[in-house]
Amino acid sequence: MLTGTVTQTVLFHDLFSKRLVARFDRSHGSSDGGAVLLRAADRRLGLLDRLAGCLDDRRQAGKVRHELGEMLAQRVHGLACGYADGNDAARLAGDPVHRLLAGRDPLEGEDLASQPTLSRFENAVGSRELYRMAEALAETVIERHRRRRKGRVQRLTLDLDVTDDPTHGAQQLSCFNGFYDTWCYLPLLGFLSFDDEPEQRLVAAVLRPGNARPQLAVLGLVRRLVDRLHRAFPRARVLVRLDAGFAFPELFDYLESRPRLDYVVALPKNRVLERAARQDRHLARRRSRRTGQSERVYGQTFYRAGTWPHRRRVVYKAEHLLAPGKTPKDNLRCVVTNLAGPSQDLYETAYCRRGDVENRIKELMNDLDLGRTSCSRFWANQFRVLLTAAAYALFQEIRLHARRTRLARAQVGTLRNLLLKLGAEVERSVRRVVLHLPAPTPYRDAWCRIATALGAHRG
Repeated sequence: MLTGTVTQTVLFHDLFSKRLVARFDRSHGSSDGGAVLLRAADRRLGLLDRLAGCLDDRRQAGKVRHELGEMLAQRVHGLACGYADGNDAARLAGDPVHRLLAGRDPLEGEDLASQPTLSRFENAVGSRELYRMAEALAETVIERHRRRRKGRVQRLTLDLDVTDDPTHGAQQLSCFNGFYDTWCYLPLLGFLSFDDEPEQRLVAAVLRPGNARPQLAVLGLVRRLVDRLHRAFPRARVLVRLDAGFAFPELFDYLESRPRLDYVVALPKNRVLERAARQDRHLARRRSRRTGQSERVYGQTFYRAGTWPHRRRVVYKAEHLLAPGKTPKDNLRCVVTNLAGPSQDLYETAYCRRGDVENRIKELMNDLDLGRTSCSRFWANQFRVLLTAAAYALFQEIRLHARRTRLARAQVGTLRNLLLKLGAEVERSVRRVVLHLPAPTPYRDAWCRIATALGAHRG
């Protein structure tokens, strides 16, 4: 979209040995030439069409210029390319690559939706549509990996975690949270991993009020996801892995009522557990004094809280910490589980691996602006969270096909900068569209390998 008839030009007289002229005169150019990988990734997932199918179009048909699916794709692709605000639509509406991604003619097609149109779109979505979209996200991710693994999975691991999303306006249900010491929302995020694969796949994203109790929406979400996982992988065991904030009686009752369902859930320490681990705490201190280093001892006990119907196995780590310039201190960590096996293996392998989920949350917050929930309506902000989840799912599909490249474990921000942010000149003929990308692109081989894995043909 051109902003005027005069070409923008800057001139450096003495920066180099010759005068340098910079002109913004490539009307068919784009800075997101590599973003066609997003469309290829979605073709494998089939996510955006399913999400768009959950929306009800209440507009008058004769006045519609932008279909709901097109606007949804515009927002998801914009988020993936680093444009988190609806205001960015004013600068991207005429971008040929973004037109192409939305299914329009890259050169002569009508501009994409404007910021006011996108704002009306986001605010028109209701709670029932959002519920259907959340279900579609989970179904799509689970079905995609069922096909990929051909149903052959022994262990599925479901991780749930909460993060804080600070708010800075008059958003609905933005409340002060004393733990985070800020006004915020508390998104609940669910991740799924298969056997020993290092990647945790985002499968659920639920926005919650800032003063939500830790267990709000957890039991319902776990039930729906476990049911879907058992249907998709009838022979696999499911491991539910949770932080201490989710340790409430109804959850344990449900987890123990289902077949092929294991759990390892952190448990807040108390005086009873401290007494049970007393000998191992003393042993850790003695070892630490002898070695001059931090030491830890693992053990177990059987514990029944006042709200529990029976005793459950609790595995603990009794640790004595030494750090330069700090006072030595004890650190007792406990998890409750129905798994068998050595205490150390259960704590370090079954539970501590959930720490990788923090890296996925950092990607969502830092690279995809999950916290850009600045709409006044709560449901509009939940919609934005689901759009961000969809963008992340596309990046995870790209990363899946980058496993034989140097970008196999690259974070979303790196993938965007190295694969999507490529200057391109768009050319269109009767039979094809050509993207002219820079020949000296540093990760050209990786881009081509990923494109080929996503269905492209070399030629």
